[in-house]
Amino acid sequence: MLHNYGNGGKKALRCFSQSVLIQAGLHYFTNPMATHVPVGEDQKQHIEFTRYTANSFNHLFGSLFPAPEGLISPARRVMSLKDPVHKMSKSEVDPKSRILLTDSQKDIEKKIKSALTDSEPGISYDPVRRPGISNLIEILSHLEPSGGTCDEVASGLQSTSIKGLKDLVAAAINSHVQPIRDRYFEIIGKEANYLEDVAEQGAVKARTSANNTMKAVRSAMGL
Repeated sequence: MLHNYGNGGKKALRCFSQSVLIQAGLHYFTNPMATHVPVGEDQKQHIEFTRYTANSFNHLFGSLFPAPEGLISPARRVMSLKDPVHKMSKSEVDPKSRILLTDSQKDIEKKIKSALTDSEPGISYDPVRRPGISNLIEILSHLEPSGGTCDEVASGLQSTSIKGLKDLVAAAINSHVQPIRDRYFEIIGKEANYLEDVAEQGAVKARTSANNTMKAVRSAMGL
């Protein structure tokens, strides 16, 4: 099939290989098999591939594999702090363009303080005309306990300066990142072989799950 892609064959192979790996994780290495999967907007095609192959197998050999549904977060596209018309990415050259889960409170405050905005006074949500301000409003809307749309958040900040908005965003991010950051450093600080032991235990569980799945597959296919 890949020969139909011409010079793009290698690229197509990478795409299919990733889809196969994701399907393996959902169907072979989990028990029970996954039915709903948190997924990024740019990963939806892999879930669709998994659904297609699961339904194809089930049609031929009986119902065995669930066709998982992708769960896409409302915060599916967080934009760069330095170039807010593009998605935030760890591959960007400027480290101030992104927030890491290991960033300290001071790091977060510095990055948000230096986030690109504009010179227009006041707070308003307009991703086309004011992408930087709108990006901060979106981040805040996803992290605020009360929720609310971006327009509602912006409306409640009419008396707030841009500096005040940045302070609110930095505080909201840190309150969500802190427990993750603390847990990360707690794990990293454990004895040297802790992670290796956890990985080995996971490998044993994964092999057991995969073996059970393959037994069910062979039985369904009459092998």
